Amino acid sequence: MSNKILNTRRDFLRTTASGLVAGMLPVSLVRLASAQEGGPDFTFAYVSDAHIQHVKGSQFVRNWDRGLIRAVAEANLLEPKPDFVVFGGDLAQLGTKAELDHGAEILSALNYKTYAVLGEHDYYLDLGEYWSELYGDHYYSWDHKGAHFVTLNSILTYDDWTFNRWESAERRMNEMAGLDNPNGSPFMVGKKQMDWLKKDLAKVSKDTPVVVFSHSPLQKIYKGWNFWTEEAEDIQALLKPFNKVNVIYGHVHQIQYNQIGNIAFTSVMSTAWPWPYPESYAQAESHLPILTVPMNRADPFNERDATGWQFMNMHTGRVDLEFNLYDNTNRTVAFNEQKGHPEDTSYSDPTNRTPAQRHY
Repeated sequence: MSNKILNTRRDFLRTTASGLVAGMLPVSLVRLASAQEGGPDFTFAYVSDAHIQHVKGSQFVRNWDRGLIRAVAEANLLEPKPDFVVFGGDLAQLGTKAELDHGAEILSALNYKTYAVLGEHDYYLDLGEYWSELYGDHYYSWDHKGAHFVTLNSILTYDDWTFNRWESAERRMNEMAGLDNPNGSPFMVGKKQMDWLKKDLAKVSKDTPVVVFSHSPLQKIYKGWNFWTEEAEDIQALLKPFNKVNVIYGHVHQIQYNQIGNIAFTSVMSTAWPWPYPESYAQAESHLPILTVPMNRADPFNERDATGWQFMNMHTGRVDLEFNLYDNTNRTVAFNEQKGHPEDTSYSDPTNRTPAQRHY
């Protein structure tokens, strides 16, 4: 990446309102180069994983709805103004109409066009019926300033699990919402959506930058936590012919990035809580695949762990990131041309990690 691009990013962070309060923001700002000849770069904002939870009447779990309210307020203060905002899924915790309505009311305060990604917590109570009333199709694509954007529903699963296994919709929702739950089922996009994606991408020039939004990672990271998509390799194969591909996802509630060939994968942190540590965490190392870039928690013993604000620069098609973490050490990730993947140089040096980090 050129010094000019890096300097532009640093100037951006120094001079915007977002840079001034970055240590507290649960918002991600993404910069993408225009694919149009001589066209300006543009930005979009990304907010994810609010997990609005209904208590009773008009009462909701305060910490979680306040996180989304703050993210919306901060997004409205961003300069330069993003062209649009993406909400990355899990607006609700248990998929109820009260939760979705409350979350939608908060999001309605955004001053930008908003695109929505469906999360499993939004889906498995009524299989996305009310979500469709609020936000329309579960998967779709659009073009903007020479880039092609795709939104996938990556949280489907096998029909038998969805339709035949549970005695009630509430039980199905609770089972899919659980962590480390042997009654859960791995995520997928399904044949119908795979066929649609293949046709959609066939119409796009291979020189066009492609950005894919999903809720779960379009990777196979760890099935026990559903950091997993069954057709991951098939989706990656469809994206492989394109020169510049970025996949952005929520769901994991932590710093996570990877590079597979031409595809950069970047997670977006949650406005609700950091990823909790389920019982299988101690055994995770023996179950995880060898990743191009290891998962790198900020500090497992910090209650706000890797929550905060991040700036993604996708100017070259090789993502680099600035993490401004709440009450934690800020971090920078940049694409290493020699190694062929993004690298957090501070984290990669074991001597710079906290004792808790060294175990992961």
